Order: sequence, then C-alpha cells, then structure tokens
Amino acid sequence: MFDDDITGGALRRVGRAQDFGAYTRQEVRYRSGDLTISGLLLVPDGRGPHPAVVLNHGYIEPSVYRTGQGMQREQDYLAREGYVVLHTDYRGHAGSDDVGRVELELRLGYARDSIAAVKALRELDEVDPERIGMLGRSMGGGVTMNALVAEPGIVKAAVVHSSVSSRFIDNFRRWTVPNRSEAGRTIVRRWGSVEDNPRFWRDLSSRTYADRIEADLLMVHGALDDQCPLRWARATERAFTQAGVDVDLVVYDREGHTFVGQWAHKMRRTVDFLDERLGV
Repeated sequence: MFDDDITGGALRRVGRAQDFGAYTRQEVRYRSGDLTISGLLLVPDGRGPHPAVVLNHGYIEPSVYRTGQGMQREQDYLAREGYVVLHTDYRGHAGSDDVGRVELELRLGYARDSIAAVKALRELDEVDPERIGMLGRSMGGGVTMNALVAEPGIVKAAVVHSSVSSRFIDNFRRWTVPNRSEAGRTIVRRWGSVEDNPRFWRDLSSRTYADRIEADLLMVHGALDDQCPLRWARATERAFTQAGVDVDLVVYDREGHTFVGQWAHKMRRTVDFLDERLGV
C-alpha cells in the first residue's frame, strides 16, 4: 500500500487555547511528509503524561469542511475521560496544504496524515508515547484500517465506528462512480477498471494486507446502517480474523449510520476498550 517511510511531527499550536473546564482546545499544525496538516488538539486538565487518541473523521466535502468538524462529540467525550485528542483535518481540508482531487478520492494520503498525527503526539510532553490509540468514523474507519496496515504497530489499539468497507472497490462503486465524478473517471482512465487491473484495486484495500495489523481492533456498527451496510463490517471481521487480527465486532440492533439513542453506550464501550488495551 505504501512503499516509502511516512514521516510526521513538528506540531505547532496556533492562536489561543480555549478552556472547556476539564480540558483546553487549540488549533494546531503538524508535518505529514512534505505537507502541513491542520487539526485540533485537546489536552485534559491534570498531571500528565496522558494517554492519547487520533481521530479520523468521516466524509465531509472538502470545500465546506472546517477545522475539527465531524467528531465534536467524540472529541469532548474522550478529553473528559483523560485522553489527549488530536483531530486531524487531512490534506486538502481546512488549513491543511491542498492536493489534487484524484489523491483525495484514493484516501491513501489521509492514512499518511493519521500516521503522522501519531508521530506528532509522541513528541508532546503531555502525551505518554506508549499509550496512543486511533478512532475513525465512517470514511475515517477506512482511513484507520489503512493506517494500521501501512505502518504496523503505529498504535496498540484502534476503534472504527460505522466504517466503510475494507475493500476499496465497494466504497468506490457506492459513492465515486454513481456520482460520475471527474476524479473517478480519471482514476479508471489512469489505472484501469477492476476487471482490467485487479491488482491496483486490491492494493488500495486494507483487507489485502490485514495480516500486517498488529493493533487490537474494536468495530462498532449499527444494524440499520443505510450508508455503510452491516454486511461490510461482517466481511471485514471475517477477513481480519482469518488474517490473525484480534478484532471484535459489536452490533447495535436499533442504530443506523449516525448513532442516536445508544451513542453514549457506544462511547463508554470505546473508552473501556482503549483503557484496557492501552493500559490506562
């Protein structure tokens, strides 16, 4: 999936930190290879070093996206549970350096930015570098799984909520091709269709490299999800289990893509998992 080293770090705090009682929140910039990526950093009160988690948000049209958008509830919950939180905006979003639309559609750069975010957190005095996890929602679930296979051991534990498929062609066919996007047409023209160049499409899929994953993984999914169907999550669980991954899929019968009534329960389960796996 990636054939070169992924570098990151040099986190800078931008502007004034806001005090939310149990934590402070501040815009940041950090390096991801040659790019500068924007994001939000939340630091809990109290003596550190603290455990930390990188948040990978779901799809929001980059032209309207604003820093920290998409997982505000998760940011607040995790910070109040004592976690330093780095919500990455990804390349091409908010204050991050821009890239071409084709790169955005392939999503691999987002995984680079997520890995670089972990490396940026490791440099902070407030963070215990041995206790860092990752959480991704929807498209961010795919970003998280790509990060786990691209750099095995980058985190010890990861969670995906309502994730896209671990097979890239499923996502491409559901969202990119039906939208008849120019980026989608360019990808097919440049690399061929799945019938013409199956290896290219396999190489975009975390499922292909699942045996590289070293982190424990919790998957949380709603049975009524009409955006990322439950069958995708079950297929990922089967494939990852067969590859030797320690993966647990938890299904909420009455929830759809966006959790409502059981959101707090889902987050409690998420934090309990991270606490146990990270030794908090």
